Amino acid sequence: MTAARSPRPTRAVGARKAVAEGVPSGSAPQVGDGRRPIAWLTITAPRGATPTATSTCDCGRNFFAAGHRKVLALIDDHARHRDLCPLHATEERNAA
Repeated sequence: MTAARSPRPTRAVGARKAVAEGVPSGSAPQVGDGRRPIAWLTITAPRGATPTATSTCDCGRNFFAAGHRKVLALIDDHARHRDLCPLHATEERNAA
């Protein structure tokens, strides 16, 4: 009768591997710097279709635009809103 040998040790399945030097894969805990997003600009421009955009902010702003010119105008307006929004000014003061 032959004795059974124990299997060779293998690497753990699902072990973390580095994607690039210093960049681990998988979900590593994120350490924030205290900032958080308060305004979003979502643009959809499928090939051959009418572009649309939505500009929203935690202050209550919620605008929608459809069509090239209106979307470009909303993009400019969203950029101006970042300078005028009372929430954005408060976030910057708190970070300073």
